[in-house]
Amino acid sequence: QVHLVESGGGLVQAGGSLRLSCAASGLTFSRTNIGWFRQAPGKEREFVAAMRWTGDTYYAESVKGRFPISRDNAKNTVYLQMDSLKPEDTAVYFCAADGNSYSDLRNRAVYDWWGQGTQVTVSS
Repeated sequence: QVHLVESGGGLVQAGGSLRLSCAASGLTFSRTNIGWFRQAPGKEREFVAAMRWTGDTYYAESVKGRFPISRDNAKNTVYLQMDSLKPEDTAVYFCAADGNSYSDLRNRAVYDWWGQGTQVTVSS
């Protein structure tokens, strides 16, 4: 059974940083694509960043240069380092896993498994 568990969310002032972690189990992590999405109140869940198992990375324009994604296959964990946070980054952040090598990782529909989410709140 696949489990994804996010951690690292919290309350931070604008301009601050947080690092989110997504710990995975029950899958061949080194061959799994991982994405991060976020959902603010009253809004659709949107793509933030993703890393293909090959190491290729993808970012939403709104976070490019601020939210680098990385992974540690030895720990079955993907990280989202969030720097220069803005109030508009406030949302619940979810990680998701996809086992298809050729998926469009910006599309939330391709992901097979999701974590429960972690709240990130950025105060102005």
